[in-house]
This record gives sequence, C-alpha cells and structure tokens, in this order.
Amino acid sequence: MIEGTVSETQVDLRSDSTSELNQALHRAGDGSRWRIAHPDGRHNLAVGLTAEIDVRIDGQVGYYCAGMNQRARVLVEGSAGVGVAENMMSGSVRVRGNVSQSAGATAHGGLLVIDGNAGARCGISLKGADIVVGGDVGHVSAFMAQAGRLVVCGDAGDALGDSVYETRIYVRGRVKSLGADCVAKPMRDEHLAELAELLGAAGFDAAPAEFTRYGSARTLYNYHVDDARQEQRP
Repeated sequence: MIEGTVSETQVDLRSDSTSELNQALHRAGDGSRWRIAHPDGRHNLAVGLTAEIDVRIDGQVGYYCAGMNQRARVLVEGSAGVGVAENMMSGSVRVRGNVSQSAGATAHGGLLVIDGNAGARCGISLKGADIVVGGDVGHVSAFMAQAGRLVVCGDAGDALGDSVYETRIYVRGRVKSLGADCVAKPMRDEHLAELAELLGAAGFDAAPAEFTRYGSARTLYNYHVDDARQEQRP
C-alpha cells in the first residue's frame, strides 16, 4: 500500500505494482519525497518523471530505471540494470552501486552519478547530459556521443569514444584502447575548472590534474562550416 506522511510517501513493492508506483509518481507535486522499499530488481521504476520530486529506491533495480527523467532527483541505494537514466532530460540520478550497459544512453541533460562501475556502452549517443562514474566503464563507452561530458574516475575499456562528436571525456585511469577518431587532448585551465565542478557536483574528491581529456579528432565529420559558407555564395 502507498502510504503518505507529512514528510515522505512510502511505497512497498512487495504489495504495490510497478504501474501503481509510476502512476503515483506522475501525479506527485513538486517538493514531494518518496521512498521505495523492496524493488527486488524490477524494471522500469520511476520512469518518465516530470515533477521536481525526490525519489529514493532502497535496493537493486532492473532495466531502464529513471528513464526519460525530467527534474526529479532519483537515488538508487543499490545497483541498476541496463539503461539507467536512458534519455534523461534534466534532474539527477545517482546509483550507489554498479550499473549494467548503456547507462545514460541518449541522455540530453541532467546529471547521472554512478558510485561503482559501469558496463559497456556507458553514455552511448550522449546528447548533452553529464555522467560521472566513480569506478570503471566498459567497452565502447561514449560511442557516437554528441554533447555533454563523461567523467571516469577509474579505467576505460576498448574503443572509448568511438566516432565521438563534441562530448568531452575525462579518464583518470588507463584506457584499453581508443575508438575511431578519438584522441587524447591537452588539459587547459578551462577543462580543469570544468572537471573540478563536475567532480564536486558528484561528491568525488579526485584531483582534476590526474585525468586525461579525450575527444574527437574531427576527421570523420562529413559536414564542415566551410561547406555552409560555400552554399551561401551566389
């Protein structure tokens, strides 16, 4: 049963369904607080939220938790399955444990923080969100990432940043291999400041100077600004 108090609404998923939970969260007003017990690896929890609410999930979650999030602050006190915070638009999602593949896929905005490790394809096709990972990321992370930032406090697997566009990637540890068109780039003052801000927002105390920045060599682009200028000439 979904039970409300003055400060927090509590939901026990051993008695309530995923559908009932999500419907209640969609009706919630700004400023409300929710605590979800016994998620037991269920999929699609807290998806499509649009209100500025706080949602704490006490345990492991399955696929696509907090997908399409807008404005809500979601905390998972456990690990998460495939596609956590997929297509997030704004707000924040934090996972205290590890996550499976495709974390933050296609996310347009907001902040995703993963305290543990992330599987393959973390930040695939990223479109503007920020992802900060306390541990390692798997292979093909930031594949075709278009905008936003990916911060990895541990190591990265094969083909990091394959076909990356304008996403900035910061890795503290070792990179097994770089993907097509992804290269190491110098860390200027603006990047050190940007990274310090991201680490601070995530609550990590790693030193920005210990990271290497990676990004696009821009050799795979098929469209150049010079082409646009040429098209405009009479």
